[in-house]
Amino acid sequence: MAPFAVNAIIQKLLPLVLPLIKKKRSWAALIAVAGISFIATGQIPLEIDRLWKEPRELLVDRVSAARDSQQEAAEEFRDALTQFKAVTGFSGGDLERQYNKLNKAYKDSKDAAGDITRRVDRVVAASNRLLTEWRAELGDYNDPQLKRLAEQQFDETRQRAELLIASMRKTEQTMQPVLQSFQDQVLYLKHNLNLSAIASLDEEATMIQSNVDMLIAEMETSIAEADEFIRIILARG
Repeated sequence: MAPFAVNAIIQKLLPLVLPLIKKKRSWAALIAVAGISFIATGQIPLEIDRLWKEPRELLVDRVSAARDSQQEAAEEFRDALTQFKAVTGFSGGDLERQYNKLNKAYKDSKDAAGDITRRVDRVVAASNRLLTEWRAELGDYNDPQLKRLAEQQFDETRQRAELLIASMRKTEQTMQPVLQSFQDQVLYLKHNLNLSAIASLDEEATMIQSNVDMLIAEMETSIAEADEFIRIILARG
């Protein structure tokens, strides 16, 4: 069964499973959902963490995971740039080996970029869940002063979440031209394993260096914002 089909089934199962969690039969429900997914795809579903985590904890954990994913991606892109520079400085020897190293660095960067997208999607889902529940509960307050304070905290959290997600999405967008440049150069080198092809790559080195530097700066900004978001959420308990 295709992974997307399994995920669709799991999404339908979650509303049935969550009541079991609340009745302290969480292990049975958890094992059932995880087992279905693992048997069908060989993987544990990423969304399974929402079975036992409260919305605030879920959001913090997913922001942390997205931040870590960006840190790992930054290293992958740095490594890819290092490999690219090594190829452009190549003057003789096994060109195919150089191509293989560069191609691997490109694929690793592409995989890292895909992981960021998945992690940010999970942040969005967790943020929506927290804010939806929080908004619904604002009407349950009896004390007007406490309600105003809760509304103020809700608005601040919503705004910070929106800014953080926008920052993460901006990083996603910044990755694309870098990946496209790497892909183009890897393909060109694959089809032209000679020193003239290496010389052609050298002409792109400055532009790629600039794009990677800009990407790393975007990632560092987003990582810092994620750390600040986590700090504020945890400070509020």
